Amino acid sequence: MAKGIREIRRSIKSTKNTRQITKAMKMVAAAKLRRNQEKAEAARPYADKIQEVIASIASGTSGSKHPMLQKRPVKKTGYIVITSDRGLAGGYNANMLRKVVTTINEKHKSKDEYGIFVIGRKGRDFFRKRNYPVLEEVTGLPASPTFADIKKIASAAVQMFANEQIDELYLCYNKFQSAISQIPTVKQLLPLEAPESSEVRTINYEYEPSSEEVLADLLPKYAETLVYSALLEAKASEEGSRMTAMGNATDNATDMINRYTLSYNRARQAAITQEISEIVAGANAQA
Repeated sequence: MAKGIREIRRSIKSTKNTRQITKAMKMVAAAKLRRNQEKAEAARPYADKIQEVIASIASGTSGSKHPMLQKRPVKKTGYIVITSDRGLAGGYNANMLRKVVTTINEKHKSKDEYGIFVIGRKGRDFFRKRNYPVLEEVTGLPASPTFADIKKIASAAVQMFANEQIDELYLCYNKFQSAISQIPTVKQLLPLEAPESSEVRTINYEYEPSSEEVLADLLPKYAETLVYSALLEAKASEEGSRMTAMGNATDNATDMINRYTLSYNRARQAAITQEISEIVAGANAQA
């Protein structure tokens, strides 16, 4: 019985240590979430505005031959997949990777039909372990990434599309809704979809040297901006998911401690009762 009590006491101590760790991780994730959420929200107006400018120029440039606006027969598809470098974030990575794999299985019959540009160690390890065709990778991003951190992979993906090495490009990331809600999203990045006429503001601008040249310069920057904006959304989603997961782990540890404490009290009470019974039995035997 004494051995059982010691084991329960060790379990209580171990679980309390775990609870301290998960509680600290929750607080750190909450601080990172606030920073990344602010950056994601600040990037949205810029992305929306550059989309409005691109749409305005494209609508006024008839017969544009820029490759980013041209749809062509799809022989190979590219996927930019954004995951995290670290785990302990609930279903953040698993949900995103499951969404990507489902999309790939539905659209393709052979690995020659697609290539993957992966951001994050978890995604990189997942795809390499299963022999998916990884074209480019970026790992080790800081907690608050800058555009320079992903410019190389974004530019590589856009350039491959421009060179007709891939015929369409999709962006795969977790869209941030709230700390407890992140939506795995797969959306077309290239070719750029033509906006509805009702969504384009009918404003006449004068361009120097020409609207075609301005469009050619802006389109690659626009595509790269969308990748960076998605990365900020994904980072906010990651920290929100991690905060929620660590909060749940802390609550579960508290429940376990309560159960262990109840078991400890019962075992201790049983041990005391047994000792009293043995004393009484010994006294009666001597009498």
